[in-house]
Amino acid sequence: MESIIQFAKSEKEVTRYYKYAVVIAKINEYLTKETGEQFHQFSDIETTNEIWEVLEEDIALKSEELQYLKPIYDFTETADISSVHNEKKMEFIIKQRMQNQLFYYPKFKVALARTSMFMENEENVKDLIFGANEKQMKEFLDYILVRKRQYIKDYVTIFVDSDGGVETGKEKITNLVHRDDVFLEEEMKKQIYRSIDEFFNNNGEFFRTYNIPYKRGILLYGEPGNGKTTLVKSIANSISAPVAYWQITEYTSSYSIGEVFSSVAKMAPMVLVIEDIDSMPEEVRSFFLNTLDGATSKEGIFLIGTTNYPEEIDPALINRSGRFDRAYEIPMPNPQFRRDYLVRKKMTEFVSMEELEEIVMLTDGCSYADLNEIYNSTALQWHYDKKVDVTVICKEIQNDNHKMSSRDWKSNKKQFGFRS
Repeated sequence: MESIIQFAKSEKEVTRYYKYAVVIAKINEYLTKETGEQFHQFSDIETTNEIWEVLEEDIALKSEELQYLKPIYDFTETADISSVHNEKKMEFIIKQRMQNQLFYYPKFKVALARTSMFMENEENVKDLIFGANEKQMKEFLDYILVRKRQYIKDYVTIFVDSDGGVETGKEKITNLVHRDDVFLEEEMKKQIYRSIDEFFNNNGEFFRTYNIPYKRGILLYGEPGNGKTTLVKSIANSISAPVAYWQITEYTSSYSIGEVFSSVAKMAPMVLVIEDIDSMPEEVRSFFLNTLDGATSKEGIFLIGTTNYPEEIDPALINRSGRFDRAYEIPMPNPQFRRDYLVRKKMTEFVSMEELEEIVMLTDGCSYADLNEIYNSTALQWHYDKKVDVTVICKEIQNDNHKMSSRDWKSNKKQFGFRS
């Protein structure tokens, strides 16, 4: 079908359009010559970037499904140099660039190009999708969803609300946390893990069997440093389902709430962790609650909210089933848990069992984060002095905690440095 405006006839009349159209035409011409197919363009404004995430992953893995065709422009970069950090050192890696390159999925007759459009005094980046027909495009989109679920299990998806919208990233799961690493009262652990296991076993068959809506929400609250994050990491490591973290900020809006739930719905069944849920801005709380109450917005989503300040939580969040069904307090560790934690950390490599018991007595009211710092300080002192004064180390940690809680950072010690 002939278009109303044809770029070849309107170069002088529509300069900006001509510059855009010539890029499309050249790519189309090359694709037809290379494959023998006629291609149409498709828009992806509703896919929230899944196509390009999978393309990036397929490039990195050198997928057999993907074929690299050609650079789009002369004299543009074809590879990216980046750095990665591991436990030992920083390393540089070189990987094929996605922008200004043409890629092709022969099985689906779909070509992708994230390319620059040089117009007037500006450069715009356009995501271009070319397909031979709708049928194969639908098959390609099914492939995208399957591939995303496959690779996302090795990552945690991170959503951060910013002033420019929702920023999405992913982090490789490297430091594995097991269920045995979680120190909690046994009955509470059993309830939480049973709930998780039944949600993901057999695609939620339990929920269908007992006619229960396939959505679940739990709230974890308690003092900082007591293992809420460790518990969540153990959950992420023990299920074969995607996990996403959503960081609430002052920029969280009705738009970002909609974006996040739209994205996670495509990964369901999955776990969505909302960090510091008490920081949800006042003006969007009603919208957030309405989203949780939606008929399908939480379908297949296991929601975990965390907070250090439960008194700041909107009561409406936990007074109705389907929002947060249960609230669990993650308490300060009791003497037995403090002992077990330090033994697990192998503290006895530096201290005797008698000294370990002394640490347990001296750390009443300490969190797991405090115990971890005691271990670090002990290891450092042992490394240099080959002996440890556990009493001094524990009292220093307790003193720091007192200063933080009382906000009294002054002491009678002599001051050093500049004074006003």
